[in-house]
Amino acid sequence: MPNSAPSRPLTVALVDDYDVVLKGLAHMFDDYRDRILVSEIDSNASLDDSVDIVMYDSFAQPESDHQELNALVNNPKARNVVVYTWNFHPRLVESAREQGVKGYLSKTLAANELVSALELVHAGEEVISEPARRTGSAIALDWPGRREGITDRESEILALITQGKSNAEVAALTYLSPNTVKSYIRNTYRKIGAQSRSQAVLWGVGHGFTPDHHRIDHWLGGP
Repeated sequence: MPNSAPSRPLTVALVDDYDVVLKGLAHMFDDYRDRILVSEIDSNASLDDSVDIVMYDSFAQPESDHQELNALVNNPKARNVVVYTWNFHPRLVESAREQGVKGYLSKTLAANELVSALELVHAGEEVISEPARRTGSAIALDWPGRREGITDRESEILALITQGKSNAEVAALTYLSPNTVKSYIRNTYRKIGAQSRSQAVLWGVGHGFTPDHHRIDHWLGGP
């Protein structure tokens, strides 16, 4: 990917409902502070100035409901919006493009590749990552349950379960097959020692799997 580094650092706002996810994503840019200036959006700090790029991390968020993306694209404070995800279902990608999202970036990108992709978006290009065969998450990323041995995909499934989603709803939201969802759930239950869905939900609530929806609401202009 060519380097289109601007003369000043890009201002990048990170949008997600989970503190640990935001912090892990922000740390990916630690070695690129001359090129990326990160703004972490939370309910305690408003952002009055425009930013070059809003980076929407799709962790455990209903990707089939694009209301948030549409609001971000139409927010005058966001010059460009990109999605950061592992889910490259064609319908999701096309819908995001139709809404005006300028980048659809894979979580398998190394930090230098991610920075270059953001710079290309800022330069006016549309950047869609190749949905390469998944070999693992970027090293600097973090997510709820990682320290307990839960993978990022398992974590997203558990987060949706903690939000009260059924297996069918999880499958629809993630564009995974019902059998794949069940496999993730079985693996997760084994890792956390849960024997039932209610036990898994209680474990999730106690281990950071409850989203702070106020975080995104605040960025979108809510209270």
